[in-house]
Amino acid sequence: MDRALPAQSRSAPTIVIDSNRSFGVVNLREIWDYRELLYLLVWRQVIVKYKQTVVGIAWAVVQPLVSMIVMTLVFNGFLNVSSGEIPYPIFALSGLIFWRYFSSAVTVGGQSLVSNAQMISKVYFPRIIVLIAGCLAPLVDFLIGFGVLLLALPLFGVVPSLRLVLAPVLLLATLATALSVTLWLSALHVRYRDIGSIIPFLIQIWMYLVPIMYPIERVSEAVRPIYSINPMVGVVEGGRWVLLDQGTPPDLITMGIGLLTVFVLLTGGFFFFHRTERSFADVV
Repeated sequence: MDRALPAQSRSAPTIVIDSNRSFGVVNLREIWDYRELLYLLVWRQVIVKYKQTVVGIAWAVVQPLVSMIVMTLVFNGFLNVSSGEIPYPIFALSGLIFWRYFSSAVTVGGQSLVSNAQMISKVYFPRIIVLIAGCLAPLVDFLIGFGVLLLALPLFGVVPSLRLVLAPVLLLATLATALSVTLWLSALHVRYRDIGSIIPFLIQIWMYLVPIMYPIERVSEAVRPIYSINPMVGVVEGGRWVLLDQGTPPDLITMGIGLLTVFVLLTGGFFFFHRTERSFADVV
């Protein structure tokens, strides 16, 4: 007569919690279902950033203004970099607001998985929500900086362009660019913690490859197609054209190459993130 096996010798069923996927990479409906978590993560990052600071959210005003003043003194004052018809402080600030949003989104988003390691290792939710929250939180600083720019325009005799209504399109392009880079960096950061040290260095070098403190005309025509592979080139140039009435129309080739780069990075980043996310809870 067979005896019942002891409880400890019975093989327990293995339960694997996995996400439903759409388009092979990400389920938009699942992200929508977790929208409250996304909101909480964004709000938490905004609160933590300015908690226990003396100046508080005014840093979002001080930092771009100080950067604008330093760039004006160094590049326009000492190095005689001309900005054409646009006053140099406005030229610099109009590029800075898009760049500062991009750099903050990549910095926060690239380290978001490791920063939320305890939550990722204990609770299931779509991991990409952490990245999206990291990219959305700096929007607060962007909106404040955008307001500062609009207030500064009349002080320098600059008339805002009617193309201002296209600003959300440029912001969306900046968000897509930041997310495309963050997908790669965040997934790599989980396995290689050196990425946490590389991100600030990468952002610092990247800034000099974007026409923020100098006009794109300074870049040789011969190397401009290669230069335009940097998607932030098209974003900054398009941003100036949208915001400033004196801005020159962005080169369509520059914009096209940049958008193609974002599409490749974003598509590849989704697939790479999807292939590696199963191991996040084990190695984070």
